[in-house]
Amino acid sequence: MKRSPGASRGLVRLMQAGLVVILAAGVALGNVSVIVNATLSLAVTALPALLERDHGVTLDPVIVVWITVAVLLHSAGMIGLYDRVWWWDHLTHTLSGGLVAIAGYAVTSAIDEHAPDVTLPPAFLWVFVFLFTVAVGVCWELLEMIGRELARAMDVEPILIVYSVEDTMLDLVFNVVGATIVAAMARLSGGRAVLERLGDSLARQ
Repeated sequence: MKRSPGASRGLVRLMQAGLVVILAAGVALGNVSVIVNATLSLAVTALPALLERDHGVTLDPVIVVWITVAVLLHSAGMIGLYDRVWWWDHLTHTLSGGLVAIAGYAVTSAIDEHAPDVTLPPAFLWVFVFLFTVAVGVCWELLEMIGRELARAMDVEPILIVYSVEDTMLDLVFNVVGATIVAAMARLSGGRAVLERLGDSLARQ
């Protein structure tokens, strides 16, 4: 896959404009959850450029676009798509799970490459990536539940919405779906090349 930093920057800026629109909608509606989520999402999309400018850390364009798509879809979900489109939550968790899996792949690849006394068999690599994705997903769901209870205690609107235990379990399932898609990519020559490039990009930072 050919890198296209200019195209990716333009795409990221377009999606950032979408986040600004969502933020404006949240302000117009007086919806604190939308405002906070859109603001945090904008901050996340600005991090790659800040890391490159201030610290010389350059993330692969595919990673930057993937991050931006994930937070844009999440923020869009907060303005009603989570409630109106049954599969929207599944899509956002699949994207997030895939992103976490790539991060886990980068970590294990870096350990395997740079630690002379450590050799990680491919089977262990993907078991670790799977468990890493599940663990991050569980931590996120716990954070959502804690946030909801704190919001209830303070009698304010929760920033992160928890619908039910069944919804939480489905979120974890689709996190794993994202990790599985990444693992499937690793089984294909083209997909494996992309993952190795993305892993190297993250591991070098």
